Amino acid sequence: MSYRDTVVQLNDYRRRIAGIRSEMRALQAGIEPEPVQDYVFETLDGKVVLSQLFGDKQDLFIIHNMGKTCPYCTMWADGFNGVLAHLENRAAFAVTTPDDPKTQAEFAKSRDWRFRMISHANNDFAADMGYRGEKGLQPGVSVFRKEGGRVVRVSDAGLGPGDDFCITWHFLDLLPAGPDGWRAKFAY
Repeated sequence: MSYRDTVVQLNDYRRRIAGIRSEMRALQAGIEPEPVQDYVFETLDGKVVLSQLFGDKQDLFIIHNMGKTCPYCTMWADGFNGVLAHLENRAAFAVTTPDDPKTQAEFAKSRDWRFRMISHANNDFAADMGYRGEKGLQPGVSVFRKEGGRVVRVSDAGLGPGDDFCITWHFLDLLPAGPDGWRAKFAY
């Protein structure tokens, strides 16, 4: 297929994807919130409960990250730095891992991460949210909202190669061979 014909077809796919995203946003807007408990997390500054993570915001993003042993989770987290100010202008943001707070802080410093880190090592948060199970830990994002004195979950999505939350995959998709076996690393 010619370059021009291929571009026309790809643009048609992108328009269709944009339409599906619009349908997804409409469906998301009508979701019935799921009440959650006020989990206790560990930080370098001591214990913090889920409801405190909102600060002065009504909404909160929590990234389920597998910790310092996962190069893919590290790549996603590296990308969050670039959009952090934009996200925090609209909602609170934190990354949770099973690592202890000291390990989190050291790793975050080595990556120049600026976002808040919380440890779920001593609670069932990851399992209750569906990101720890038979396959072990899984990466994802959960979105919470303060609603009438309680915390509810209003959205969540898994993270993984090719998802919508890491721009690297979308750039690699523009290459003729796509990712072609490429793997994330801690350093190149």
